Amino acid sequence: MKDSTTRAARPAPADAYQRESADAYQREPAAGVSGAVEQWRARLLALSHSLHAEPETALEEHRSAAKIGDLLDAAGFAVTRGVAGLPTALVADYGTGDLTVALCAEYDALPGIGHACGHNVNGAAAVGAALGLAAVADRIGVRVRLVGTPAEEDVGGKALLLKAGVFDGVAAAMMVHAAPVDTVGASSLAIGAWDVTFHGRPAHAALAPWEGVNALDAMTVAQTALGLLRQHLTPGTLVHGIVTDGGQAVNVVPARTRARYELRAPTAEQLAQLRARVRACFEAGALASGAELELAQHGEDFAELRQDPFMTEAYVRAAGALGRTPEPRHGELMASTDMGNVSHAVPTIHPTVGYETHGALQHTAEFAAYGTSEGADRAVLDGARALAHVGVELATNEAQRRRLLDGVARRSREGAPH
Repeated sequence: MKDSTTRAARPAPADAYQRESADAYQREPAAGVSGAVEQWRARLLALSHSLHAEPETALEEHRSAAKIGDLLDAAGFAVTRGVAGLPTALVADYGTGDLTVALCAEYDALPGIGHACGHNVNGAAAVGAALGLAAVADRIGVRVRLVGTPAEEDVGGKALLLKAGVFDGVAAAMMVHAAPVDTVGASSLAIGAWDVTFHGRPAHAALAPWEGVNALDAMTVAQTALGLLRQHLTPGTLVHGIVTDGGQAVNVVPARTRARYELRAPTAEQLAQLRARVRACFEAGALASGAELELAQHGEDFAELRQDPFMTEAYVRAAGALGRTPEPRHGELMASTDMGNVSHAVPTIHPTVGYETHGALQHTAEFAAYGTSEGADRAVLDGARALAHVGVELATNEAQRRRLLDGVARRSREGAPH
């Protein structure tokens, strides 16, 4: 991993709270986790609120990544910034145990509507879980890894970090996602995106339109073909997009048209099949208009999410102890997430942690407005505690610890692709 700011691992600052609580940490890991999250409560909520107040979009999350890195550095983590060639990605490690548990922190916002997907909650909860586990890491033989993952809403930071080897040696990966309700067990749609460009030839739209090749006509034909294709797509298979450039002047035949289209399907295999059919629609636009077609993949494909059954059960137990009752959504499909790519490599959970949004759903300004509410603050702390308790259970359950370590060894032997 490329390192722009790396510090050697060191023990956490021995402040008064930690000195007073050291015996409790040794007696009972779960109590140590809860104590640590409570210790960091003010800074975790301040982090969530600060991320929300200064939203940054994909690959521009410089302040957000710095806030997370600085907090973990203060907690004694070894922080590596700018990993995998991504300036806003980071990795923070604590502990030397043979069982590495990764917490994935998201912090990118949406253009124009800020943290309308609740990534300020997601990110702060992951940081809290890492701090909770770090408090008992030596006691339970765990290495805690906080992975700061940019651009989930765009190119897929987790998929890029996975390819770069950031998850090599990781035994389990976890995060929670903000939502109006608590859920567990759902899958997600695989997704891929294309940047579409039609190249035509300009001409005066009134004096000599026959001399032009209308790139906007090419897009219109392609969109018509896509509209007809939708009738024959299987449930859960979706195509949607926007035109980002349709010409510059009404009296000039458009010489270039651009669009971005997303394709979603229940599995990565079905996504590949969908690509072939959608490509044919764009090729039809080029053929009918005489324009040239340019297709460029935008970001990484996201695989469908696979949630680990035991980790899911452990999360339900942990959430239940906090007064939450997650709804089982096994077999149901959420939208899409690059956590799906991680889940194909290592055992993973991605539950949602709920708070009152008065009917507002993600990706709306109304949802963003509740991101620093009392309920959202509770979601940060409960999500942190629940994830950390899952980590404790994985480390202290002999059968599960062996399962996870055997999985790491097997993947290393097989040289499984990232």
